[in-house]
Order: sequence, then structure tokens, then C-alpha cells
Amino acid sequence: MKEDLGVGDTEIGWLYGVFALFYAVAAVPIATMADLKSRKHIIAIGIFLWSLMTIACGLTKSYLQIFIARIGVGVGEATLSPSTTSLIGDYFPRRDIPLALSIFQTGPIIGSGIAFVIGGVVLDLVQNAEPLVLPFFGAMKAWQQTFIYVGLPGMFLAAFFLLIREPVRRPSVSIDGSTGNAELIAFYRQNLKTIIFHHLGFVSLVLTGYAFVFWSVSFFVRVHGLEAAQASQAFGWIFIFFGPLGPLFVAWIAKRLTDRGHHDANITAGMIGGILSIPAVLLIQVAPNVTWAYVFYAPALMMVNSPFGIASGALPVITPPHLRARVAAVYMLMGAIGMMFGPPLAGAFNEHIFPGQDGVRYSMVTMTVFFGVIGIVLLWFGRKHYAESMIRAESWAED
Repeated sequence: MKEDLGVGDTEIGWLYGVFALFYAVAAVPIATMADLKSRKHIIAIGIFLWSLMTIACGLTKSYLQIFIARIGVGVGEATLSPSTTSLIGDYFPRRDIPLALSIFQTGPIIGSGIAFVIGGVVLDLVQNAEPLVLPFFGAMKAWQQTFIYVGLPGMFLAAFFLLIREPVRRPSVSIDGSTGNAELIAFYRQNLKTIIFHHLGFVSLVLTGYAFVFWSVSFFVRVHGLEAAQASQAFGWIFIFFGPLGPLFVAWIAKRLTDRGHHDANITAGMIGGILSIPAVLLIQVAPNVTWAYVFYAPALMMVNSPFGIASGALPVITPPHLRARVAAVYMLMGAIGMMFGPPLAGAFNEHIFPGQDGVRYSMVTMTVFFGVIGIVLLWFGRKHYAESMIRAESWAED
């Protein structure tokens, strides 16, 4: 792709970055609809759109065209998180929402692993197959065909989401007598310190996770000499089996702490996951060969993925039901910083700070240690404020 488009690592990283930006910005108006309209219909439309725009990525002929197509993918995927947060908030009792959202977050992680596996298989097939020639678009390169083939199923799978049951919305709960957007503003004023430490702390950890995952296939290719298709499949299988364990592990810790009466349980559990991610990523760098790299990647993927579920799950339990989608969208807007800057920042490190084949490994270490420590410290200072928000929420919460 870099050769065909005439770009470097930084530009390739920005293809993820621009997705993240519009994924977050579009989520805010979409979340307003999700707090009021049918959430399953919003998600079904989003799935169809992001699948269509994934196919469009494969039909592009220039960097600008694929850049624009990635914006469309981001807008489509923006429907999912706010709508799902609202749905799960109505499906489950309040005390079980963090665990439920962590289980939900294993879906995208497993899906990402499957995407790496299928992408690797498709890439291997198209590299050895006859060129695909489409009317008007002409001959398709291997990377273009991969986008087309992985995007097609989603356009049909969107219809299956219409079959789920839309739960009855929980009644609105006013926290200070105000309504609508005024109440949303009042919620943020009342929980400002909680929100600041939560958002900045988890965004720092999420940034390291996105950078790590984005450049992992390149790590196996550049450091251990694997072919791209082989590296993608191997990484994908490790991701599928071990990536989901991190969010579940941290959610289990949070539930145990909650059952023992710790109001800061969700933040503390996320902080523990961040602490464990640093030695897990460092361990990969001492692997003597690719086999040991595979082995060490298992705990690393567990821990870099561990904050994703609890970061989302920590918010609905302190948020009135009819504000949950919008509060989730605001966190997505902050989380976009990690999604948007993680991969291109690591790509810039690869090119300018640690050039050469081995540079990607040092970029991974630098990103994980620096931003990981920042995230851990911010969550540590946020524990007290989150506990206060949990206690306030108990005055209006209904199980």
C-alpha cells in the first residue's frame, strides 16, 4: 500500500488517525439520537455504512481518496459505542453494567483478531491469484482486493442486528431538577474531577494499546522476518484467544472490589491493568526468536486490551440512564486522541527517532512506558473523585 500510494509510515498511521477523529466527532450527534430513538436501527444503518466505505477503500487510487473513505468508515462505526452503552444500560442491573460492557468489548477485540486472520488469508490468496479487474476501476492490487472482500459481508450482516430486542428504556432521573442538555451540563459540573481523571487516564492507556496493536504485524515482519500474510494470521490468532481475557480479567477484579464495598473499584481495576501492561510489552523485546515472541505476545495483548472494557463500563454506573449515550460519546471524543495519535506517533518514531528494521520495537517500548505511566498516575489520583461520584449516584440509582 505504501509503495502504490507513495507514502511512509506516518501517513499510513494517519489513515487510522482520521478514522478515529470522525469516529469520535460523529458520535456526539449520533448519541443524542441514541438517547431518544431506536438504538438497534441506528446500529444497523452504521454497520451497512462502514462496510460500504470499507469497500470504497479498496476502490481508491490515491492517498487522498482512501483518506476520505476512511472518514466514512469512522462515521459508520460511530453509531456503535453510544448506542450499545445505552442498550446495555437498559438490559442489565446497574451493578452488572461494568462487567456487561467489558464482555461486550471482547467482541470488537475478537473481531479485530478475526480481521487479522481473515485479512492475512485473503491477502495470501489475492497475492497468488489472477488479478481482479473491475469495470471502470480497472486492475485491483492485493491490498485493494483485501478491503473489498472483507467489507462485503458486513453489508448483509447489518440486517441481522434488526432481529435483536430493543429493551424498555429506564425512566429518566433528574439529578438537579434540570432537563435535556442543561442536565447533561449539570452532570459534568457535578462530576468534573471524576471525568477529567477518568478520561485523561484511560485515554493515555488506550493510546498505547492502539499503537501497539497497529504496529504488531510490522513488528513480526521487520524484526522477525515473517511475510506479511503469515504475520497477520499468527498475530490474529493470538489476538482472538488472549486479547479478550484482559478486559474480562480487569472486570472480574472490579466486581470483586465492588462486592467488598470499594466505590473506586472500576478505576482501581483499570489502573492495575495499566500497571501490568508495561512489563508485558517489555518482555516481548527480549524474545530470542519468533516462537518466543508469540508466547510473550499472549500476556501483552491481554494487558494492553484490559482497560478498554472497564473504561466504558465505569461511566454508565455514575450516569443517569437518559444521558448515557451522550456521556459515552464525549468519552469517545476524548478516546479519539488515543486512536488518532497512537498509530501515527509510533509511525513517526519509526521513521525519525528509531529508523531501521528494529525501530518499531523501540517505538513500542517508548510509547508503552511513557504514556502508560501517565495513565496510571492519572487514574491513581482519580480514584477518590470516582468514589464520590459513585456514592452520589446511589441516591438516584435503581437496580
